[in-house]
Amino acid sequence: MIITIHIMRFYTKRRKMPSITIVSLIDILAILLIFFIVTTTFRERLPQLQINLPESKAAASAPQEAKKIILLQIKGPDEIMFDGKAVTSKNLAAAIKDAQKRNPGCSITMQADKEAPFGAVVTVLDALQEAGIKNIPAIAKPVAK
Repeated sequence: MIITIHIMRFYTKRRKMPSITIVSLIDILAILLIFFIVTTTFRERLPQLQINLPESKAAASAPQEAKKIILLQIKGPDEIMFDGKAVTSKNLAAAIKDAQKRNPGCSITMQADKEAPFGAVVTVLDALQEAGIKNIPAIAKPVAK
């Protein structure tokens, strides 16, 4: 009698290691990089003072001009920012004259907080007049309809 022994070989499928397709991730990262570069490059300079603008029915957007716009912000009698730098009402006229010398033809625009005392606004207007500026646009936000 011959006994045959069969050895059963069970083949188990080798599992593939999970992989992430890198090529599509590189595309997504490139798009995100371009997005962040564009948004940070063309983002407007944010004001350093938190200004609560008053509402006006006559408020309209100003036409964009090629010349440099210098922002004058008034939050209170002791909180005046001119071109991103804190100034006092006493040296504001000198700062305006200096800015006009550095940037001839520049445009100065005023933002005054609606809670700012009127006396602070009048003091700033006096400094503007002393610097030779007679007409200055004031920024207000349009009334929500």
